[in-house]
Amino acid sequence: MSDPVPNVLPTVLLTGFEPFGGETTNPSWTAVRGVLAAWDGAAALLARRLPVAFDLSGPALATALEETCPDIVICVGQAGGATGIRLERVAINLDDARIADNTGHQPIDEPIVPGGPSAYFATLPVKAAVAAIGALGIPAEVSHSAGTYACNHVFYLLMHKLEQAGHGARGGFVHVPFGPDQTAGTDRPSLPIGSMVAALTAVVETALSTRTDLAVVGGALH
Repeated sequence: MSDPVPNVLPTVLLTGFEPFGGETTNPSWTAVRGVLAAWDGAAALLARRLPVAFDLSGPALATALEETCPDIVICVGQAGGATGIRLERVAINLDDARIADNTGHQPIDEPIVPGGPSAYFATLPVKAAVAAIGALGIPAEVSHSAGTYACNHVFYLLMHKLEQAGHGARGGFVHVPFGPDQTAGTDRPSLPIGSMVAALTAVVETALSTRTDLAVVGGALH
């Protein structure tokens, strides 16, 4: 009798960022840690915190990918001013930093990968994930621009590395709003960390269960 084939769980890598721009917390990392703490699903979840630094985030991401060999990668970042969860659809090959990063570096109109494709699309089911989050009563939308700062930088490098690796791992990027601790005493929009954790958990579950995205409207006029 042959030995039984082991039931190997898929591996999901979540990344968040360190604080930046004068903030003392970053809800992307707080929420990612919350997902790991509460997770009891049929996958192995791992997490890494990335620096908000153009020259350091790429090597940190590469190390995380090498160490974890994930089947799915969901990078998470902070979108200050957003009112809900944003599932990013497109990463562009451009760094154009409005503010300096945490090392003081501020690239202007520089390619992320010289000679690389102009853009990559996420390979996660972004519309299905938005629907799953919306079913929880949490605001969410498909976004067609991840900006030109550290989040887009990591998103582009992630998709570039997954494309080069060619082993079928899927990836994408999620933006979360400010957390309540960042907006106290202001009129800036925020979202409770618990809602972010629930939304990211829904993204993980949807990515694990869905290969073909929903054919529903997710576009915008501007």
